[in-house]
Amino acid sequence: MNDNEFGQQHIWHPYSAMHSDLPTYRVVSAHGVRLKLSDGRQLIDGMASWWCMIHGYNHPGMNTALEEQLHKMAHVMFGGLTHEPAVTLARQLVDVTPPPLQTVFFSDSGSVAVEVALKMAIQYWQAKGQPQRQRFIALGSGYHGDTLGAMSVCDPVTGMHSLFKGILPEQIFVDRPACRFGEPCGQGDIASLKMALEADGHQVAAVILEPIVQGAGGMWFYAAEYLKKARELCDHYGVLLIADEIATGFGRSGKLFACEHAGIAPDILCLGKALTGGYLTLAATLTTEEVAVTIDRGNPGVFMHGPTFMANPLACTAAITSIRLLLDSDWQGNISRIEAGLKTGLEPCNDLEHVNEVRILGAMGVVEMKQVVDMKTITQAFVEAGVWVRPFGKLVYLMPPYIISDEDLDTLTNAVVRVVCDQ
Repeated sequence: MNDNEFGQQHIWHPYSAMHSDLPTYRVVSAHGVRLKLSDGRQLIDGMASWWCMIHGYNHPGMNTALEEQLHKMAHVMFGGLTHEPAVTLARQLVDVTPPPLQTVFFSDSGSVAVEVALKMAIQYWQAKGQPQRQRFIALGSGYHGDTLGAMSVCDPVTGMHSLFKGILPEQIFVDRPACRFGEPCGQGDIASLKMALEADGHQVAAVILEPIVQGAGGMWFYAAEYLKKARELCDHYGVLLIADEIATGFGRSGKLFACEHAGIAPDILCLGKALTGGYLTLAATLTTEEVAVTIDRGNPGVFMHGPTFMANPLACTAAITSIRLLLDSDWQGNISRIEAGLKTGLEPCNDLEHVNEVRILGAMGVVEMKQVVDMKTITQAFVEAGVWVRPFGKLVYLMPPYIISDEDLDTLTNAVVRVVCDQ
């Protein structure tokens, strides 16, 4: 049995069946924005490996930093011990995030960062003598991860709630913001959230949302004013605001963090994906001094979470290096350049009858089809066109590494137009 046959029979891939007929392509190396397959073909990566490879693959600065850290210490438990990479990274994150966020909890993945945020909010209210506040308000079409707690605040239809009914906590869902990015947000747009807070605010620990960009739930870009009004409503009704910036953090939307489009700060912030430049899995949940101190003063006097690989030194080093590379680069110029290239390159899709619309924001481009795409045929077509694009549902979307050249971006968008035209 060769490796491909073994993998097909024994390895599960994300959102797939063990005996699926969907093809998988074996990558043997990657450099810059290109993935090299085992048959020698090279693909321009239009996905940045699901948002995270912002500097591209095999970056010399990233490689050197990790090699140096590897010779010092690959891992050490974080219980009772600490180390320089964790302290340096925490300082960086406090410096670049909004001022109220002063404390950092490291974890392993974005889903776990959300779990940590939910637990922080619940422990906060327990410490304040309001243990009834155990529910969360979330937005329709939202996505926050695949662990049980995170799934409970994902869209109840696309989040697979029906499969896990009776196991997932029952949360409160409000309408997805209808107001688009760059447009005003009226009272009608925020009415669903306001009504939920009026009716159930007394039992709500926090509102959780993806600022500006709803990712895997639909790639929807909504008005910054909605986010500002949501912050105001949370303050008025006395509930916490959790911002899930796992996908949008570190420049993807054109701001370092999507919350900056609205000039607001959450009470709890979740980070992941691009945090390490895609090199290793790491996430962080930041909160305010007030939330942290309140939890400390409550029962049992500690925050109840502690991953085995918390603050892994290699992962922290990758994050430190990635953030420095980003901040030392003309990342805003690159995002603007990519945004312009996506607008020009994907515009022809607007003329296709079977395309609903094209949406562009920062280094994100979305072609929304009118019908669900055939994953097998469309993925094969993209590979044959020399690009790696991984659609889902009705959405064909791009989120390339920030280092992509104009020429490669043209190749990528031209391939999308050709493949979409044939669907």
